[in-house]
Amino acid sequence: MPINTLATQTKRSDFLPNLYSVSAVFFLVMLGELLAVGLVVTRSGVMEFDWTYLGMVSFLVQWVVLTSAAFLSLLRPWFKRNNAYVSGMASYSIVLGLTLVFSQAGYWVVHREMKLDLYYLLDNLIIAAIFSGIVLRYFYLQQQLLNQQQAELRARLQSLQSRIRPHFLFNSLNTIASLISFDSKTAERMVEDLADLFRVSLSEPGLVSIEAEIRLTEQFIGMEKLRLDKRLEVVWRIKDEKNVAATTSSPSLLLQPLVENAIYHGIQPLSRGGTVHIDIELSSQWVDIRISNPVAEKTIPVVDVEHKGNGIGLENIMHRLQAHYGNKASVTFESSEELFVINVRYPLVVLAKES
Repeated sequence: MPINTLATQTKRSDFLPNLYSVSAVFFLVMLGELLAVGLVVTRSGVMEFDWTYLGMVSFLVQWVVLTSAAFLSLLRPWFKRNNAYVSGMASYSIVLGLTLVFSQAGYWVVHREMKLDLYYLLDNLIIAAIFSGIVLRYFYLQQQLLNQQQAELRARLQSLQSRIRPHFLFNSLNTIASLISFDSKTAERMVEDLADLFRVSLSEPGLVSIEAEIRLTEQFIGMEKLRLDKRLEVVWRIKDEKNVAATTSSPSLLLQPLVENAIYHGIQPLSRGGTVHIDIELSSQWVDIRISNPVAEKTIPVVDVEHKGNGIGLENIMHRLQAHYGNKASVTFESSEELFVINVRYPLVVLAKES
């Protein structure tokens, strides 16, 4: 399913960038002015530069440029449904058609006569064909590069998210097998929890709510408690004064691997077990997550970069956070002889509503 979804997204990627954006409009206006200046210099030279003629040429060029941009932006959904050849020919035809319309309209306004000057139209059409062909090709290549980068990022995130740690799977299956004979209801619940965890791990990578992440992590902790019994204790502290956990974004499978890291390196090596503390604070601008666990005596606390908590090492978690939130996200570590702490911070962003 994820592969099909990714293929669909790649097939229906944008043909041209969003020409409604301020940067795109500014770029087009500047290109149009450069073209107008070039046409005037070609006609009258620098020494006898005709400012009046520049005004008329600029007026015509900007009408063609901005109107073409508006039409191409409106047709972006249609371009998505067609192949590059059809979209390219349609875009090219629109620009050339608008060039003919505005050229003829401009001729009528300037000369005040209803005359069809074919050579004048042909001159403008050839100039537009060359110029618009170069610009459309530039925009197309720029957008294809962006589409490729986004597809590679989606594939990388999917790869990072979908790897399952065999050790965790085997432990879970062994626990289920041992429960079936004397506690079938608990075994059934554990199977359902394991299925939920696998479903999320193999689903399309993206953003979910903090609330969903907490719920999934609680299911994982429940499975680990069945395995470790009284050796594992977990203390939650969630500070959400504005009650935004249900709408605040989090990369899918962010919290659970961090907790698994704490259990795998902190609780499991200790014969007496210990307590994992999970602190989550949602402020007006930031999401702060702090997970602490005890460490065995005379051992060095482990920063789990290579071990994959549910297939995702901490280094990969940092990469995923940066992919979604840029350099504003951070993952830091604190360690002492008795305690190991992971701190995660990223901007509080409200989940976009699905249309």
